[in-house]
Amino acid sequence: MLSQCAGGFGAVALAALLQEQGHAADASSPSKWPNDAAIRESPSRFHHLPRARSVIVLYMDGGVSQVDSFDPKPLLNKENGQPFKRKIEPTQFNNIGNVLQSPWKFRNYGQSGIPVSDLFPHVAQCVDDMTIIRSMTSNFPEHSNANYFLHTGHGLQGRPSMGAWTIYGLGSDNADLPGFVVLNGGLIPPGGVDCFGSGFLPATFQGSLFKPGREAVANVRPLEVRPELQRNKLDLLRKLDADAVARMGHIDVLDSAIANYELAYRMQMAVPELMRLGDETALTKRMYGFEAEFEPTRIFARECLLARRLVERGVRFIELTCPETAGNDRWDAHGSLVKNHSENARAVDQPIAALLKDLKARGLLDETLVVWTGEFGRTPFAQGTNGRDHNQFGFSMWMAGGGVRGGAIYGATDEYGYHTVENRAEIHDLHATMLHLLGIDHKRLTYRFSGRDFRLTDVFGEVMQGVLA
Repeated sequence: MLSQCAGGFGAVALAALLQEQGHAADASSPSKWPNDAAIRESPSRFHHLPRARSVIVLYMDGGVSQVDSFDPKPLLNKENGQPFKRKIEPTQFNNIGNVLQSPWKFRNYGQSGIPVSDLFPHVAQCVDDMTIIRSMTSNFPEHSNANYFLHTGHGLQGRPSMGAWTIYGLGSDNADLPGFVVLNGGLIPPGGVDCFGSGFLPATFQGSLFKPGREAVANVRPLEVRPELQRNKLDLLRKLDADAVARMGHIDVLDSAIANYELAYRMQMAVPELMRLGDETALTKRMYGFEAEFEPTRIFARECLLARRLVERGVRFIELTCPETAGNDRWDAHGSLVKNHSENARAVDQPIAALLKDLKARGLLDETLVVWTGEFGRTPFAQGTNGRDHNQFGFSMWMAGGGVRGGAIYGATDEYGYHTVENRAEIHDLHATMLHLLGIDHKRLTYRFSGRDFRLTDVFGEVMQGVLA
C-alpha cells in the first residue's frame, strides 16, 4: 500500500512538473513569437494575442520624488521658499515646510523631447522606448500598506503577488528555474517577503529570492559526493510525504514541497550556469557598471545583467530590489533630499539604461515588459527644510518594451505636481495593463478561495489604452 501511495503521490508531483514542461513546450522561438498559432496551440494560457513574454519590475523602494525625476514643475522654482498655497492633505509626519524647488535641472531627450532630470542622465537616453506615466496614484500613504497594494493589489498582508498571479496564469517557460524570481540587492520592502508571496494560491507560485552574488541561492551546490546519494534522499522524502498524504489527504504545503524539491534538484545545474558571467564580454559588463567606483552601482549592475539572462532563459516574472546606499533610508527622503536621491540614482541609473539598451540590441525588448516604479511619490513642499514627505495623490513611473508606446507621456499632475488631474491611474490599472500585455484578461484570471472568485485587480482596474503601442 505504501509503495502504491508513494507511486501515486509521485505521479501527482510528476503531473505538475509535466504541466510546467508543457508550458515550456508551448513557447515558440523568439522569431515565431508572438503569433496567433501560439494562442491556438495553448488557448488556456492566453486570452488574446500577447505583446510581452516576460516582465522585469525595477522596484524603487521608498518612493521617488516625481517632481525631481520625470515630472518637471516650473512653478516650484517660482514659489520656492514660500508657504504652499493649496490645501495640504494629511501627511505622514506633518512636519510641513515651504514649497521646495527641484535641486536638479530638467533637460529634453530623444526624438520625443521628453524632459528628464539630471538625476537620471543614462536612463534619459532611453526615453524614446518608454511611456512616462505621470498620473499614478496609490490608496495608501504608509510604506507597508502601499507595498502590499503595489505588489498584490490589496493593502493588507496575505494576498498573492502580481508575480504569483502571472505564473498562475501563464506558467513558466523554463522547467529548471522558478517562474518568478526576485533579485534581492539588499533591501527587502517594508512588508517583508509577503510582497512576493503566493497568498492563497498554491505555494509553488511564490517568488524565489536570488542574491546577485556568486551564490545566488543558499545550498545550491549538493553536499553529496555522488548524485545518486542525493537522489536517494529525495526518493525517501517522497515516500515519507506519501505516507502523510495517505493519512491526511492532499495538502497544498506538502504538494508544493515535493514540486519545489524537484525544482531545487534541477536548479543545481541551472543556477550555477546562470551565475557564470564568463561568457559576457568585458564591454557588456562595463556598460552595466561592473567597474563603477560606487559599490551599490556594481550590485545593481549585476542584478540587471542577471535579469537579462533570466529573460533569455524563459523566466516569466523578475523583480529587482534596490541596493543599500550608506546613510540613506531607501528612496525615503524625509530629509537630505539631495544626498538621498543623488546616491540612490547613482546606484541604479547606469545599470537600468544598460539593461534597456542590451535587451533592445538582442531583440528582446519587444517581448519584455520593463516596469519602473516605487510605491508612491513625494510632496512638492518640504518636510522640514530639505526633505519631502510621502505623496500618494500623484506620482511618476514608467514602462518600456513589451507592447508599450515609446517616447510618450501618459497623464498629468497639477502645476505643483501634487494631485493627478489627467488620466488618473490606479495600481489596479497598472496590474490590468501588465496582464493585458502578457495576453491575459485581468477580469478572467480568477482563483476561487473561501467561497468567492478572487483576482489580482479585485473588482477594479482598467487597461490604460493610452500606454499601448
